[in-house]
Amino acid sequence: MPDFLSEAQAIFDYTRNLRRDFHRHPELGFQEVRTAGIVTRELNALGLEVASGIAETGVVAMIEGERPGPVVLLRFDMDALPIEEETGAEYASQTLGVMHACGHDGHTAIGLTVARLLHAHQSELAGSVKLVFQPAEEGLGGAKRMVEEGVLQNPRPDYSLALHLWNEKPVGWIAAAAGPTMAASETFSVRITGRGGHGALPHTAVDPVVTAAQIIMALQTIVARNADPVETAVVSVTSVHGGSAHNVIPPYVDLDGTIRSFDPEIRAMVLRRFREIVEGVAGALGCSTEIVIDDITLAVDNDPALVEKVQNVAAKMFPDANLMTEFQTMGSEDMAYMMDDIPGCYFLVGSANPEKNLDAKHHHPKFDFDEAALPRAAALMAAAALDVLNG
Repeated sequence: MPDFLSEAQAIFDYTRNLRRDFHRHPELGFQEVRTAGIVTRELNALGLEVASGIAETGVVAMIEGERPGPVVLLRFDMDALPIEEETGAEYASQTLGVMHACGHDGHTAIGLTVARLLHAHQSELAGSVKLVFQPAEEGLGGAKRMVEEGVLQNPRPDYSLALHLWNEKPVGWIAAAAGPTMAASETFSVRITGRGGHGALPHTAVDPVVTAAQIIMALQTIVARNADPVETAVVSVTSVHGGSAHNVIPPYVDLDGTIRSFDPEIRAMVLRRFREIVEGVAGALGCSTEIVIDDITLAVDNDPALVEKVQNVAAKMFPDANLMTEFQTMGSEDMAYMMDDIPGCYFLVGSANPEKNLDAKHHHPKFDFDEAALPRAAALMAAAALDVLNG
């Protein structure tokens, strides 16, 4: 096995400069035009054949090994979030109201670094590497769009790998766990319609505010009383809007939120009970409802054999690392759509450093990570890909 860690550290300036450039110029999902242009430029510079414009701004390239073998897909997401940055970093976002608050700038830089590392060892590859730079991971369906537009064809991958920088844990922490690792996710929007009226004359109205309050509380019983206690799920109402004056009962109230689960049967139960509770409570209080539930992604379900390979590579490359072999988070990842059809391993690499105040959580305005995680993540991904092909 090549010493990918030393090689990644030798080109750390390349990786860091890319990451900071992406961070200064964040782009929302399906708008990653500048980012995709840089990705295409860097891949072309390696002499790779590049396909762009997949799912609007996605980029795909192949590294062909000199010996026959399987195809491994490596996925890196590119999109930013609609958050105003508060880090004060010299490389802070220059785009008002948009920032890389989840590390995808790092993922894209890692992907280009991995491309350089594996291209330098092209003669050692028994098979091919399919590099996929994905748009719109943050709830907009980028992976699903890429699958629909053929990213899993021509050639069809045999295996898939993806990673996430993880600011919940410090640099030196790695997680690669078999089975469900990240949750399936749905979003919901509910409009509760009653009859508006004067706040001093509630008997002349049908109050959707009281109905909304009852529904919000009742929804919490799904996890507390309908789910098996050894299983898990989340039902969170995260937005409530209704009314415009202190003395007016509004005609309707809007609720929005998210549902998370791992097990398909639990997921089906939660969705069924959600509708039953919303419609039942609203009906009992004289209101009608409109319910919209959007599927965001499936659960990320890691293949045990691939996980074992990543664990073994990580243990050899980082003997002093805190390597977690059991891990779950209610965070979601649409890489699940690619892994639903292709055996895969989605692993996490610690990126926080409290001593440098680089430990704000994902999706926070002060999110930033320790760039020492970049060469570690790139080296691990390159070594895992090589091991999957040559193993």
